[in-house]
Amino acid sequence: MNLVHKIENWGDTHHPKILDLVRIALGVFLLLKGIAFMDNTAYLKSLIDDQNVINLSPTLLMILVYYVTFAHMVGGILIAVGILTRLGCIIQIPIVLGAVFLTGIFQEPINAMAWPSITALILLVLFLILGSGPISLDNYLSKDSRSV
Repeated sequence: MNLVHKIENWGDTHHPKILDLVRIALGVFLLLKGIAFMDNTAYLKSLIDDQNVINLSPTLLMILVYYVTFAHMVGGILIAVGILTRLGCIIQIPIVLGAVFLTGIFQEPINAMAWPSITALILLVLFLILGSGPISLDNYLSKDSRSV
């Protein structure tokens, strides 16, 4: 058994049910954030464009805006429903990590805009390790396939 399977097995056996409510809330938060970005792509575009780290061409900037929006919506649904949770977390972690740095975490010691991103990042790493848990579509489908 390789390391990934060991982590997966440990996460599946050490998952309290209360964390499923946190997972669902995180998924809904990311889904709503994706819907908000879809509703106002100009805000996300200006947020990415105003950073002074890398310069993006207008085409690449719009691709990134649509990727972030789509990934938040799809990843949020995957995480909330509890199917392919680890994949949803892997898709979300680079985006949320970028959001942590875009909110200016190093500019101010207490930044109210950075805390939702930091909390989401911590939870994404947690669910990457723990998986979907007992109250999830993954668990339901695995029980259904075992009973057949």
